[in-house]
Amino acid sequence: MMIATLLYFIFFRSTLVEGALSPWAEGSASGGECICEAFLPNSTFPIRELISLESTAVEINYKLEIEISKVEMFEVKLKVYIAKIMNLTVLIKLMEDDPDSYSELQIEEVKIKIKQVEALIVELQASIQTSSTVLISIREQISVMITELTQLEITYDKNLILVTRREYIILQQKLEECERRHNEIFNPSIGICNHGGIRRISKPFVSQLNANLNSGYKYGGWGKDSKPLPGSENMYWYSGSSDTLVSRITQYSDYYNLIMRQGFKTHELYVQNRYDWRGTGNNYVVRENTLYYQFRNPFAMGKLNMTSVTIAYKVIPMASAQFSYHYSANQNLDFAADESGLWVTYATAQSNGKLVLGKINEQSFEVEEVWQTSIFKPSVGNTFMVCGVLYATRSVDTKTEEIFYTFDTRTEQESYVSIPFEKFQESYVYLDYNPIDQKLYMFSNGYYVNYHVWFNHEGSKDKLLIGE
Repeated sequence: MMIATLLYFIFFRSTLVEGALSPWAEGSASGGECICEAFLPNSTFPIRELISLESTAVEINYKLEIEISKVEMFEVKLKVYIAKIMNLTVLIKLMEDDPDSYSELQIEEVKIKIKQVEALIVELQASIQTSSTVLISIREQISVMITELTQLEITYDKNLILVTRREYIILQQKLEECERRHNEIFNPSIGICNHGGIRRISKPFVSQLNANLNSGYKYGGWGKDSKPLPGSENMYWYSGSSDTLVSRITQYSDYYNLIMRQGFKTHELYVQNRYDWRGTGNNYVVRENTLYYQFRNPFAMGKLNMTSVTIAYKVIPMASAQFSYHYSANQNLDFAADESGLWVTYATAQSNGKLVLGKINEQSFEVEEVWQTSIFKPSVGNTFMVCGVLYATRSVDTKTEEIFYTFDTRTEQESYVSIPFEKFQESYVYLDYNPIDQKLYMFSNGYYVNYHVWFNHEGSKDKLLIGE
């Protein structure tokens, strides 16, 4: 294990004593055997913290192995249950077509089989509920420990911490795979809008400090491509800076490389000859390997095609650079992507600062349809889109944010709601929904944060998602 690698450097037989003032004591010989005493103050290397983290890692790995085996069992059970239901469906259809051919006894037998299947489904639902609770608990544990490792890495020699970090990233990947398989089985509706809107938001999951390992990089964003190209389904991206200037974006092949800060490509939005490609704000999204962001000069919608490395921009008539969100300046054009396409929100002088929503035609890169809302943009924390519905947030207190307003573009109906969720810190600058995994991605004072989203489903208690 990783702790053993530390002991490797202590020659022959060593006794480790914490808290001593001198790192090495004098050696002595007894019976031809060299004995050395090594004094390793905790200020020199965080041995106590790493031993504790290693013990927790073993426990988490054991839990994950159990949950993965449960998911495999769920898959088998579902196949059996589906076969039973199909057989019953065929039998019931035959009985309906020719009821006189079946005796009362045969009908009672079918009723018993139906009740047996119902009991099996109830049992499976209870197992799924328990498994989901365990997965959410594991994710929280891993998030906390990766944050601790990040702090240790800043304080101590990062090369010595790196071995420990890799082991936790492997656990994180195993958890992601378990959640992915769980979602495939029990949440096949991803990408489908057969629900009545957001019901609630999970607690925040904190991945770690940004790739710059600098909490001063409080402006930025991160997430996944909302409509990934084939082969890029696991890709993540990150952009951050110490001010609201947008000058680069880095891509990572998967979550492991995001956490390890091993990007495969960084695109610079630089000044070249007379061209200035830079942007402002924290309003961007990535869709089909294209970054959509607020162009700096002129004030316009901008897009960087990261495949062809080409830039384009389009001015939105009447869009104003005077109205930003509550938490941060220069967030005048806010891009969002959901199951139904690409969107932009802004405000105008004509609307007196009230938020305007526009649907973007991705081929022509034009705002093709516009809706006027009744909310004053500077009072809003942030907005995002889900299934053609705009959701707006505001601050309740230092620990709580609230989805307080929705606007449905299909019905053109707006409503005031109250869906509170926990903030990681008092303020944040980036919040966007991704339809690929139905998560909210937040950038909060330099930290990667995400949330699971639960929806109201008609005709059922709720479709179960991870963390329910």
